[in-house]
Amino acid sequence: MKVKVLVAAHKEYAMPQDPLYLPVFVGKACHPEKELPYQGDDSGDNMSLKNPYYSELTAIYWGWKNLDLDAMGLVHYRRYLSMEKKRDLSTVLTEAQAQDLLKEADIILPAKRNYYIETNESHYLHAHPHAPFEIMRQVIQEQYQEYAAAFETVMKRTWAHMFNMFIMKKEPLDGYCTFMYGVLAEVEKQADISSYSPYQQRVYGFLSELLLDVWLEVHPEYKVKDVKYVFMEKTNWFQKGSYFLKRKLLGHPDDA
Repeated sequence: MKVKVLVAAHKEYAMPQDPLYLPVFVGKACHPEKELPYQGDDSGDNMSLKNPYYSELTAIYWGWKNLDLDAMGLVHYRRYLSMEKKRDLSTVLTEAQAQDLLKEADIILPAKRNYYIETNESHYLHAHPHAPFEIMRQVIQEQYQEYAAAFETVMKRTWAHMFNMFIMKKEPLDGYCTFMYGVLAEVEKQADISSYSPYQQRVYGFLSELLLDVWLEVHPEYKVKDVKYVFMEKTNWFQKGSYFLKRKLLGHPDDA
């Protein structure tokens, strides 16, 4: 089975040496003056110029449209799938491990992230402008009706598969990408993000994190395997906790 996991990156960074991984310079078309020793996301059928709004989704789109593979995945230059909970590139998922997992599963995902006291909907709305989220809900209700009930179910959950990280066989990858990019394209037509900060303009990347479990809810025919994930840098939990409480108490200004 031919499997590749794209590593989304926008700067040079230590990369795993296992042949499973293909580092991808995301948004390369936006930075013609910048050279990185990685595959660009700007060749063939691509959406590289939309990287400021779609984040790592430009790498997924490039791989989906241009690579001939039996299974494809995505991780981030600082966050990887792993069979161990150890912050070390030597412990990230290997090609042999991925091949073994794909013998039993169609999709490999990072372990569910639990919010405990927040739903997926409230967690999103405390962190981001509300309008694009509500547009996405309406698009699904009107144009993807078979996903409408699943959307509401997933939004009420307190856990989700986050980070846009996965490895999928070709068939589920085609189905998921067709759904996800289709929904986001309709949201993009209707949403006005011109007043948002550069961070919040990455809105389609943020919204997409909510769509994976919606799609999975409608497609139980695919077998899913959760594995661990590791972040390669130390996390400032005090800072994260303070930010979480601030968002929870004060909400989110739509133009920030």
